Amino acid sequence: MPWGRAQRPKEFWALRDINFSVDRGEILSLVGPNGCGKSTLLQIVSGILQPTTGRVVTQGRIAALLELGAGFNPEFSGRENVLLNGEILGLTREQMTDALPSIEAFAEIGEFFHRPVKEYSTGMYVRLAFATAIHVDPEILIVDEALAVGDAVFANRCIRKFEELRERKTTILFVSHDLGLVKQLSHRALLLLNGKIAAMGEPNDVINRYVGVVLERQHEFEESQPERTRQAASHRHGDRTSEVLSVTLLNAMEQPTAAFASGERVTVNIKVRFARACVEPIVGVLVRTRIGMDVFGTNTKIEGLPLGTFQAGTQLSIQFRFAAILTPQPYTLTVATQNDDGTSHDWLDDVIGFEVVAPMVRAGVANFQPEIVWTSQPA
Repeated sequence: MPWGRAQRPKEFWALRDINFSVDRGEILSLVGPNGCGKSTLLQIVSGILQPTTGRVVTQGRIAALLELGAGFNPEFSGRENVLLNGEILGLTREQMTDALPSIEAFAEIGEFFHRPVKEYSTGMYVRLAFATAIHVDPEILIVDEALAVGDAVFANRCIRKFEELRERKTTILFVSHDLGLVKQLSHRALLLLNGKIAAMGEPNDVINRYVGVVLERQHEFEESQPERTRQAASHRHGDRTSEVLSVTLLNAMEQPTAAFASGERVTVNIKVRFARACVEPIVGVLVRTRIGMDVFGTNTKIEGLPLGTFQAGTQLSIQFRFAAILTPQPYTLTVATQNDDGTSHDWLDDVIGFEVVAPMVRAGVANFQPEIVWTSQPA
């Protein structure tokens, strides 16, 4: 650029053509890569930023936990900030005084509750900010990646609180890069790409689409191939060095089935055809629950089984066998073929579903097949 010539500014829209609604009591998660507009969208909904065009309509008290540092006066103590935030949200001093013990107990920051916020660590700040937001009885809770900086114990406590708020029909809009958490908590998910809505619907479907986009971008960055075949289905992606032809589930009697007894031996039969020559490909399987939580996954590389070299046109038949030590509920199976560096040949999300049945119901997903031994002594 010549000296003295000003560069013409370019118009940039952080968000464009955004249109959606969230019902009372619904949990909507926003997912997408960094820079796609998630935090900007939450700030607009919270009223911190005004949209250039359009409008946001909300009904009910909003509590927002956005950027670290927003909303608290660093010179005030934690207790003073809690009282101030409550009054800003329209609660009386008496209501906030009544809520203080619960907030202090949930935050669990000890004597720092009475010390200036400027002395807090990042984790302590988030603990107090989150505890305040969920104890002011909001009708709408907006959270931007707050759980990422907390420890495991606090994160688990927050998740249980989210579930409690869901039961109380609190509307929640939150951003998280923890895709398992999104699947666990959300009623719906929204995928943002380049400031626009790319997908919205069932969390499992949206996340599968998001993972596919990430892997596709990664592959395009590493190796651009114009002849690459693009898949219209959001649940299937890869460079098609190899293609999964079929996936079959077999029971202990080697019969095709979609139902297994808890603890029964399962065989996954996968047939693959190679479109191009390939050295040391990887084949893997992943079992998920109905809501998309990963239960078990492995592949030939993890199991120490090198597959060697395959020429174009060669077919591979491979079987995975494992015991379905699972609680009775529906599950899905994801199958993939990959390069040694982890990029995908052919990834098929939730390609087949199956059911685990048992005479008794147990909590969780793993059936440890427990034994209970007890004795009694006379009084």
